[in-house]
Amino acid sequence: MKLLERDSALASLAEYARDALAGDGRLVLVGGEAGVGKSSLVEAFTERLAGTMPTARAAWGLCDGLSTPRPLGPLFDIAGELGGELLERSRARASRDELFATLLRQADAPGELHVLVLEDLHWADEATIDLLRFLGRRLRGARILLVATYRDDDLPSRDLLRIALGDIATQRTTRRIGLAPLSVRAVEHLAGGSGIEPAGLHRLTGGNPFFVTEVVRSGSAAVPASARDVVLARVATLGEDARAVLNAGALIGNRIDPRLLAEATGGPPAVLDELVMSGLLIGDGGLLTFRHELTRLAVEQAIPQHRVGPIHARILAALGELGRDDDAGAAFHAEAAGDAPAVLRYAVRAARRAAELGSHRESAAQYERALRCADGVPPAHLAELYDALAAELSLVDRGPRVCEVAERARELWHRAGNRLREGAAQRRLSAALRYACRGREALAAAEDALATLAPLGPTAELAWAWANLAAQRMVSEQHELAIATAARAQELAVALGLPEVHSDALITEGCSRAIVGGDWLGPLGRALDLGLAHRLDEQVGRAYINLHGMLCTKRRYPEAERYYQEGVAYCDEHDVRTYATCIRAERVNTLAGTGRWDESLALGEYVLTNRVDASPLNRVTPLVCLGLIRARRGEDGVWPALDEAAELADGCDGPQWIAFVRAARAEAYWLEGREEPARREAELVADAVAGGDEWARGLAVFWLRRTGSDRMPEGTLAEPYRLEADGDWPAAADRWDEAGSAYEAALVLLESGDGDARRRALGILDDLGAAAAARVARQRMRREGVRAVPAGPRAATRAHPAGLTRREREVLALICAGHTNAEIAERLFIAVKTVDHHVSAVLGKLGVATRSGAAKEAVRLGLVTA
Repeated sequence: MKLLERDSALASLAEYARDALAGDGRLVLVGGEAGVGKSSLVEAFTERLAGTMPTARAAWGLCDGLSTPRPLGPLFDIAGELGGELLERSRARASRDELFATLLRQADAPGELHVLVLEDLHWADEATIDLLRFLGRRLRGARILLVATYRDDDLPSRDLLRIALGDIATQRTTRRIGLAPLSVRAVEHLAGGSGIEPAGLHRLTGGNPFFVTEVVRSGSAAVPASARDVVLARVATLGEDARAVLNAGALIGNRIDPRLLAEATGGPPAVLDELVMSGLLIGDGGLLTFRHELTRLAVEQAIPQHRVGPIHARILAALGELGRDDDAGAAFHAEAAGDAPAVLRYAVRAARRAAELGSHRESAAQYERALRCADGVPPAHLAELYDALAAELSLVDRGPRVCEVAERARELWHRAGNRLREGAAQRRLSAALRYACRGREALAAAEDALATLAPLGPTAELAWAWANLAAQRMVSEQHELAIATAARAQELAVALGLPEVHSDALITEGCSRAIVGGDWLGPLGRALDLGLAHRLDEQVGRAYINLHGMLCTKRRYPEAERYYQEGVAYCDEHDVRTYATCIRAERVNTLAGTGRWDESLALGEYVLTNRVDASPLNRVTPLVCLGLIRARRGEDGVWPALDEAAELADGCDGPQWIAFVRAARAEAYWLEGREEPARREAELVADAVAGGDEWARGLAVFWLRRTGSDRMPEGTLAEPYRLEADGDWPAAADRWDEAGSAYEAALVLLESGDGDARRRALGILDDLGAAAAARVARQRMRREGVRAVPAGPRAATRAHPAGLTRREREVLALICAGHTNAEIAERLFIAVKTVDHHVSAVLGKLGVATRSGAAKEAVRLGLVTA
């Protein structure tokens, strides 16, 4: 049947297929409401493709609509269709990374086009979402057309799929097709001969093709708000046996194996024939599916509650009789059937396999399912479940919940008399407490874990206890002690062959050496290499965030960029959500520090509102940056953000966090002209940086001087701060400018006694949109008798269509003229690093990823001529 009003979408798919066949792969995201015809569109496209492109081959994978879906179910579906190496590795239970790489390699065949369809991604498990990310980032140069369908009408803002779609939307290979409901004219075509008035039908159905089709088939004009009654009216025409089989099918899910359905119900083939002839079920490559998920839901919801459990029990028994390897499905049916022993058996196996495949959210959900059915389980077995759950939750940024679970595991191991496992649970509890901003408790728990484990001899648990204690001491800025403790952990890790502990301790050593001096990049680099070599996802994530964060702390932003890009991609693809959130939070600060305030605010809001269950510690940096940028701009919402950040930082009890937050609060008070509270906050910074590095001490001095405090921390200062302290304001401003920190440069220039330098500072603040800071500058300049103080922000900047500053407009013009960053630096008499930051800001404000894209956008906006 011809699809109505879908010619444009089909033409786009055909174009993307040609691009992919030519070696320029495409990811096509097909979104739309339930029933709008996403699957029908893709089916029609693949049918046409078979006639126009003989070398094309399509393989389909469908996500399960279960409460806890089978990890990588679509990949295994595709493996069954493609066969070959992918199927062999799937049956051999290969690792997730091997499966991803094998699919990419097998699908990218010379002279062929593989169309890989991932259907119903709104039900996708984490590992499948990671597969989408993995393939989406590697389609350039591949002969693959990846088509993903999903519902976009009820996708929560914090849903994992929505987050993933936002992350991959900027990829050059990504395309979107949105399917709109049908017009009145199309509905009139579908309703032809039914006697139903088209305009009324369109109003009642909203033009949804499924609703329209179901109403027309029912022949009834009395249409309810949903299709439920329409579906049930059709079900009522079936015989009793067919209705019983249909009920079981609805509880099995949206893809039904006829053999499983027959085994669970005893229904003869004639019954299945009746269901197919009714149009409620359709054949799909040897399987049966409901014509639409709404049909399945309508049937499922109409089953009397007292019959649901027994039906699930028969499905569970049928899975066993057929020898199906579907632990996730079995666990789902076992829980619905109230079979606790079966839930424990299947849910634990499903959780372990999900963890192997990197689907940590699903793994945690299966362990939670097992614990719901664990009444009467011996304490040691129960403790095992809590331990495993804590390990999975720690990877998905659920800090407070990890605290509860790890503490419960510790209590159970204590009750069971197992000191080794009790100590291990104490160690995990310690790490979770730190992310929950309970720093003193975290350090105490780390010390307790070591005291528990040390008498038991050299074990892996003891090595981890040393490594964790080192990390806790590092965060508490006991750096020399942390380095020594990390060395103990490394020694034991090497002796016992524990690369994960070795990598973790190297990270801690590197972070502490970055503060006290010496080679710190070496240990962090070795930790990253070790983690990558042994596929240690947690340690790789931690190494990336600390490499990026430490370089940013030292204002080495261009070097840090590599680790951000690699780190965020790795953490997203391997479902290490704790560090994926953490590295994005640090990025918020980087963007704020380099004057890219709009981007910083956008990413900060994203981290705070869209990252699922972000741990309290991962909220601190975005809160500080949001509060500080608003303060600099003179906007509302400053103190709620900074107050929450202060509460979290104080609870964390980490001096670096306290100094970071208190410095922001000192600046916010200073911008409001409230000198006394600003001075108090600056002195709290000074208290916190006693064990910090030259940059931390410099930050304290920066705000102590501006707030009129006579306190000064002892020790050396980082160069920009030292130059300012020595009174060399021009040189200090140049250093800040070279680092890409124009705002700090402007504040330094304001300290100069030179009127031209101060006017330059005011121009920088106006360009940045720092209205509050500019107001403070004007007041001070007028008070001190500076002549010709500019009256207000530059109208050109305010009116610029892309919000570019004067300097950014100069850089854009030179980009459009084809100049390199080095050439731009030479022409504008600024550092190449400064140009790097200006170019990044220009690209961000124009919403493009490349210099050529910036040139095209500049022409489109009329900023330059073609």
